Amino acid sequence: MEVYLAQPRGFCAGVVRAIEIVERALEKYGPPVYVRHEIVHNKYVVENLKNKGAIFVEDLSEVPPRAVTVFSAHGVARTVEEEAAARGLPVLNATCPLVTKVHNQGKRYMSKGRALILIGHAGHPEVEGTMGQVPGPVLLVQDVDDVAALTLPAETPVAYITQTTLSVDDTKDIIAALQQRFTDIQGPDIRDICYATQNRQSAVRDLSKLVDVILVVGAANSSNSNRLREIGTEVGVASYLVADGSELNPDWLKDAKAVGITAGASAPEVLVDDVIEALRRIGPVAVSVLPGREENIEFRLPAELAPG
Repeated sequence: MEVYLAQPRGFCAGVVRAIEIVERALEKYGPPVYVRHEIVHNKYVVENLKNKGAIFVEDLSEVPPRAVTVFSAHGVARTVEEEAAARGLPVLNATCPLVTKVHNQGKRYMSKGRALILIGHAGHPEVEGTMGQVPGPVLLVQDVDDVAALTLPAETPVAYITQTTLSVDDTKDIIAALQQRFTDIQGPDIRDICYATQNRQSAVRDLSKLVDVILVVGAANSSNSNRLREIGTEVGVASYLVADGSELNPDWLKDAKAVGITAGASAPEVLVDDVIEALRRIGPVAVSVLPGREENIEFRLPAELAPG
């Protein structure tokens, strides 16, 4: 069986930075280090950090006094930052710099008196963090129907920002609907969309031209991993989301001569290897990596964790 690996796949720079912040905090301050929300949406990563001494909580009230606290890559609302400051918790902020950039864009648009629209998924921690960072009301739209349902007059000065785990392709129809609906609208440059999301989606489209089945390695609660599976399905290739090799169903591969594998931005390469091993238990495989965009972006660590 031919196995093709998408390029790029797996960890993005924001995820690498977030995990490194927790690991370095554990080395520097010793366990336990408290992390608000899953640092990234991947159970393997979370369990690995738990084994090293990280404790994951959903609410700051679960963090003991003066305990080192890390905010996840998805970002948090200002109320969470204020609560941590009021309690005197030493905080390391692992918010992805691209998410912080969206927060700053939203604040800037609002300071200019524009009504702010956020394109994203309701209930996603990044969306909740962004809506809680901007000092004023934010209108959330998830699809074109939500745009049609907005009650703002057409001449209202508006601006839009987007959840980083959505790509240019995911948002273009919604942005087009907004631009039709409003006469005075501003939004970020297309280059401000998360590079990692777009690159992984483009790689899946390339992969889909060569394979009969696509396996996406990622967590069920990972927005970008689910979207990779959806894209494979949309272009007509049977596509499945698996956490690791144990979830591989041999029936999916019955008539497959070529299998494609990719991984969401929060899935480590060790899980891709695990899926390849599961394929090997079914029969012999030849693995090759597709040519694709090389990513060499690195984000700086917080000053207190930077190498000496």
